[in-house]
Amino acid sequence: MVKRRHGSSMADRCAAGKEVSWYEVLPLARIGVVGPQLNLTRRRQDHSAAKPQPKSGGAPRLLVSAWVLMKNQTPTSGHGAPDAFLNKFGQHITGVLSGFDRLRFRGTLRMLFDPSVMEVYLLRWNVLIKHFKTFAEGITERVKAAAYQAAQSAGRPFRYLPRPDVSKEDLARQIAHDDQVRSGLVAVFSAVEPCLSYSVRGDRQTQQIHLVLETRKCTHFYHYYLHPEMGLCHVRVQTWFPFTVDVCLNGREWLARQMDQAGLSYEQRDNCFVRVSDPVRAQALLDQQLRTDWPKLLNTLLAQAHPLHAELARPLRQDYYWSASQTEFATDLLFRDAHSLGALYPQFLHHGIRSFASPDVLRFLGKAYPNKFRGEVTSTLKHRPEGVRLRHTVNGNSIKVYDKQGSVLRVETTIVRPEQFKVYRPANGDPEQRLKWQRLRRGVADLWRRAEVSRAANGRYLSALASVSGKTPLKDQTAPVCRPVTVQGKRYRALHPWSATDGALLEAISRGEFALAGFRNRDLRALLYPRKAPLGEEPRRAARVTRQLALLRAHGLIRKVSGTHRWLVTEHGRRLLTALLAARQADVDQLTQLAA
Repeated sequence: MVKRRHGSSMADRCAAGKEVSWYEVLPLARIGVVGPQLNLTRRRQDHSAAKPQPKSGGAPRLLVSAWVLMKNQTPTSGHGAPDAFLNKFGQHITGVLSGFDRLRFRGTLRMLFDPSVMEVYLLRWNVLIKHFKTFAEGITERVKAAAYQAAQSAGRPFRYLPRPDVSKEDLARQIAHDDQVRSGLVAVFSAVEPCLSYSVRGDRQTQQIHLVLETRKCTHFYHYYLHPEMGLCHVRVQTWFPFTVDVCLNGREWLARQMDQAGLSYEQRDNCFVRVSDPVRAQALLDQQLRTDWPKLLNTLLAQAHPLHAELARPLRQDYYWSASQTEFATDLLFRDAHSLGALYPQFLHHGIRSFASPDVLRFLGKAYPNKFRGEVTSTLKHRPEGVRLRHTVNGNSIKVYDKQGSVLRVETTIVRPEQFKVYRPANGDPEQRLKWQRLRRGVADLWRRAEVSRAANGRYLSALASVSGKTPLKDQTAPVCRPVTVQGKRYRALHPWSATDGALLEAISRGEFALAGFRNRDLRALLYPRKAPLGEEPRRAARVTRQLALLRAHGLIRKVSGTHRWLVTEHGRRLLTALLAARQADVDQLTQLAA
């Protein structure tokens, strides 16, 4: 599906002499494109009320939300894409968009997931456990009747889907297109699917019956809506206790509606945009989604699809609790055309599948100490109808890269287990509200933090892809470090990447576990000298590594972390190390094939 909308761009507003904010033209000022005809205004960074911000003085901080390409100049800064990537490939890119793609929320009556509380819940309804089935069937029939009534009142179809392989979203889109539905209910689908639900089971030892929460199947209703603000979305209602509700939204569909209201022109294909007239304003609209009052929005959809929710929750004196069961945060780089991306994408895939080891994947997803990690890391390459996808998975969470619609490079982080990340917030129940690092919660209160960690993961992945060598000869890249240098009057020898000693040193500092927290002298000693040192040898080893660190620093490959004993690899060092290590690991057949 292709959508085109036409509206005013930043260039149009400039030509008309209208006001343009400073953060829109800041990248252009850096490359000398801004002219005197632009009326600039400075704006302070807009912080979300839900996110604690540090206090700072001095000049106001500027928010560079996105960048645009004008007059065939290469941008040097971007939102969601690191400078290292844009500086190298920016001439092919027309815009960057970073924001949520698909969002899956889950609404639960949390107390009902405890069988003992469920039995008390029945007592408040004056229902015995042996009569649970009859009681539940009565409520189920009322839920079904409400779904039938909603479809009938709106004049929309109600369909039972016997096959699980039928795409409900595609079917809903087809119905909306055929019936020319512009807003409101599109259709209601019913399907029998697995779920967590209650059954009555007997205990032979106690000779009593109890409620047991187990996996079983029951009917679910899918209410598909064309929301006036969010576009196509659906609400999935479970028709048996504990009546779990799922809500699915799409951030790109939402963005399309926002751009329609803002008067921006764009070309949409599937759930991505291949062209946007003003990426800066589009990015601002994506950022605006993060400031949504999620409980209010979700409760509105809940009332439409599940009118019995208040009656079911009344005995508990507890409303539905909303959590994010799955979030997809995508960074889209809009290339000029399919040819530009097609020439680079095979290099990205080759680099990712051959160079990204498990420590690198852990680093992308924020694991500062991979050596302490206990779990499974997998990388898979899959050919799909819309393109080739490379995905790295860590304990359920994943980061992937793929080409969409030929001209869009998408890096996407999917989080289904947020407890593997941290958020800086007060502990629950702390009367003093002291801030400290806690596990990231599934609740929507921490959704802003999910966006932060996902955006950072995408940025780290793109930075790693930026080290793809391209067409620059290896000898040109390595020439500076293969010559002696003089720093502050002191001469340092040349590096010898092909020697055993320097090669081992370069491999050690490029390990993925050091990319976030950095490395120390003792960390390198453990790698370079795995055997236990004889008496008196350890100080000499430490001094030798200190001299090696000074050598690497003089060549610009590493930098010191201020106030610590740690070192980090620089962006220049990362690109050079990637090229050198790839060449060291290549065999004769591969080199012969490249030469041919």
